[in-house]
Amino acid sequence: MGPPGTVQAHQPRVTLPTTDPTPEQRIWQVVAEIPPGTVASYGQVAELAGLPGGARRVGRCLSRLPAETRLPWHRVVNATGGISLPGEAGHRQRQRLIDEGIAFEGDRVALDRCRWSV
Repeated sequence: MGPPGTVQAHQPRVTLPTTDPTPEQRIWQVVAEIPPGTVASYGQVAELAGLPGGARRVGRCLSRLPAETRLPWHRVVNATGGISLPGEAGHRQRQRLIDEGIAFEGDRVALDRCRWSV
């Protein structure tokens, strides 16, 4: 306690980060917000993360996620609703989307019904 008439500063118990989130962290934050049953395009994620024109950057960022991630990466598709991942990864993405009730028209997500509107 300080001298009479002074106010003692309260020391915070938690140290908050003093830097802005990295572009990758902003991408992860946007992807984490995509609700089940909806999808976003790589470009849409980039725009929402403050990275206009950064669709490829979003793709690279998501491709580096660990296999055990809980981030809903499967809710991100290309601009035409297609799945860009080849082989087994693409099949896994499609199945996860179907399991969430995402509608497909042929091999593309029915964006008119399933696009995330922010």
